[in-house]
Amino acid sequence: MSVDVVPPVQELGFLKRRHFVLHPVFGDHSQSFFSMTPIQRAVFLDRDGILNASEIREGRPYAPRRVEDFHIYPDARAALERLKNEDFLLIVATNQPDVGNGFIKKHVVQEMHRRLKDSLPIDDIEVCYSAQSENSPRRKPAPGMLLDAASRWQIDLSQSYIIGDRWSDMEAGRRAGCLTIWIDYGYTEKMPECPDFCTRSFAEAVECVLTHSVSRKNS
Repeated sequence: MSVDVVPPVQELGFLKRRHFVLHPVFGDHSQSFFSMTPIQRAVFLDRDGILNASEIREGRPYAPRRVEDFHIYPDARAALERLKNEDFLLIVATNQPDVGNGFIKKHVVQEMHRRLKDSLPIDDIEVCYSAQSENSPRRKPAPGMLLDAASRWQIDLSQSYIIGDRWSDMEAGRRAGCLTIWIDYGYTEKMPECPDFCTRSFAEAVECVLTHSVSRKNS
């Protein structure tokens, strides 16, 4: 059985720092050749409280319901660009049950996300509109949004991170096999169980990703 020669990665024009897996692919005549599948790293990001301001009521965070109340943090772009410079995919994974509960229309959330993409270097946005009572497999703490993104973008979840400010973010990341980075804003609600890292700000969470990813490469 003959094996075709694969040109060097540089000749194929792939982006730097991506990882590749060689695996055999069999054609109609069972002639084996090697294909190269990029395995990418990602940082999954909760939306409210991470990239834009939440509305805090009685110590608990709530998503804004009006476009005019949707305020992106001014330091978010610079922090995300640090991650992009290290070739991380940036994917937002957000629950928006106010749509499923009938409090706001889907097009309102879609306009918020249009503004988010226009303002920040985000690769994709995964959103679950389902109400809490629907028990959707995509609604955090279930890992569905992360698993769907991993399939679409060919992400190695074991080399990826999730940054969030609520226990459901950490649980979704844990179930998906990511490292979990919790930003503790002192909310008066259920706390996550044993996140991998605990920080106090988004900037600190980004620094945690960068420092840890470097130590992984050197280990």
